[in-house]
Amino acid sequence: MFKESIKMSWSNITHNKMRSFLTMLGIVIGVASIIALITIVQGATGSITSQISNLGADKLTVQAIGTPLKHGLNEKDIDKLKKIEYVSGVSPTISGNTSIVYNGNVKTGVSVQGKNEVYFKSETENIADGRDINILDVQNKNQVAIIGSDIVKELFYGEDPIGKGMIVNGNSYIVVGALKPTSGLSMGSSNNAILVPYTSAMKTLGVRNISSVEVQMSDSSKSDIIISNIEGVLNEAFNYHDNAFSVFNMQDMLDTIGNITGMMSLLLAGIASISLIVGGIGIMNMMLVSVTERTTEIGLRKALGAEPSRIQLQFLIEAVFLSMFGGIIGMFVGLGIAFIAATLIGFAFTITAVTILLAVGFSAAVGIVFGLMPARNASRLNPIDALRHV
Repeated sequence: MFKESIKMSWSNITHNKMRSFLTMLGIVIGVASIIALITIVQGATGSITSQISNLGADKLTVQAIGTPLKHGLNEKDIDKLKKIEYVSGVSPTISGNTSIVYNGNVKTGVSVQGKNEVYFKSETENIADGRDINILDVQNKNQVAIIGSDIVKELFYGEDPIGKGMIVNGNSYIVVGALKPTSGLSMGSSNNAILVPYTSAMKTLGVRNISSVEVQMSDSSKSDIIISNIEGVLNEAFNYHDNAFSVFNMQDMLDTIGNITGMMSLLLAGIASISLIVGGIGIMNMMLVSVTERTTEIGLRKALGAEPSRIQLQFLIEAVFLSMFGGIIGMFVGLGIAFIAATLIGFAFTITAVTILLAVGFSAAVGIVFGLMPARNASRLNPIDALRHV
């Protein structure tokens, strides 16, 4: 019985190809919109999250503004931070803008970033050539530098920069490494920067105290404990002065971004679902028209002994077929739109099982909900009234 109902439903759909296609069009547009929007949002979110994670999801950033009596942190404060439990390393950051000179050529507006060996433990992949900064460079205040890709192109075009000398804000530095180029849209781009030992940067930039520190965690799940201990050290350093420092957890940003994008996905999916409702109304309208057109057929079948449940099942299967095929077509259209958007914008295109299930499940649900009433109307039709149309 069920097999015969499927055959009859499929026959009726294929007999009216154009009407069936136009009926499915609303479902196609609705599902395509939902799939495209969700996939694009997920891809963009993944790209942003990846960039932030590269900056260090296992890191805490400490900004020490200081007080009128004490500006920033000193080496003793850094040593106390290193001794905190679950802290695997502390990397002071000294930054400023200055000019550099090589072979008579001057480049202005260069970002000078003072780092130590701890920073490069998680950033070794950024080195394109040469070496990174080691602990001896920091301890001996060696004037060595790692330069960004833009500086290599502008000042060292056509030659190997490693081992060459340059002037940074009036101080002589030896180039020991070159950085890989980063995307212009990426966070923390270092194309126009030079990295030097932070102890040397303090001298070159005329800085006496450290105002920014990155704390690397050996166990990021203990971040609350680590932050509490950091605050204890800094409160003691700044004599419990208000607003003397702030501790920023990168994982908090990742969680916030995840919550925001999740809400955006739901909002966009809700807006796109309006198209599905319109498509469902189109299916219901077509099925009601079909019931009217096939009144005689329904009457004859009931007169010959067809049960109401079988007639209802046939019309319900027709509605589900239309909705399912519209959902499958809409899924491929939506994925195609998302792939084009990912290619143009430049983020990774990913397909998840949830996306596929959403397309199929949503379209099937629409077919059942909006096909139920026409199917019930057909099953309740009085055979005597139906045969009057013969």
